[in-house]
Amino acid sequence: MVSFVAALRPVVHAFIDYCNIVMCGASNVHIRPLQNVLNAAARLILCKRKYDRITAAILHSLHWLPVRQRIDYKLYVFVYKCLHQGAPVYLSELCIPVASSTGQSHLRSAVKECLVISYCRTKNYGQRSFLYSGPTLWNALPLTLRDKSMSLSEFCSWLKTEMFRRGYN
Repeated sequence: MVSFVAALRPVVHAFIDYCNIVMCGASNVHIRPLQNVLNAAARLILCKRKYDRITAAILHSLHWLPVRQRIDYKLYVFVYKCLHQGAPVYLSELCIPVASSTGQSHLRSAVKECLVISYCRTKNYGQRSFLYSGPTLWNALPLTLRDKSMSLSEFCSWLKTEMFRRGYN
């Protein structure tokens, strides 16, 4: 049974994380089924019954984020990689710092290392695109997490702490 449980964890992570950038900005109607799958997998891994409360178990034993925070976490890491030349060039070009944008370098957002948020015409799908959602989420991060001198592992560690604070409070 232990080997089955150990083999199940990566499968669950792969299923939940598959194309989660596409789920960015999706409504709770679309997120809830994924959360139910994550909860069912946690019950199976932790040998809990169907109606047992598992929020605390997911937090303390498995250290898993809720699905919405997992999606945001992946997007934050993707934007970080775009800003630090760890992503493809065509995506890195979409993350433009306000300080490097002509005519906007004198704004307060330039000092705070914010990114330019592009205009989108359609509310339903335009705001779910990486061009809009990536900079919007990045600008909502605390300034301490947007520090350019932070390595990827430091950033991920601090970000996960921040996401747990948001997800379970």
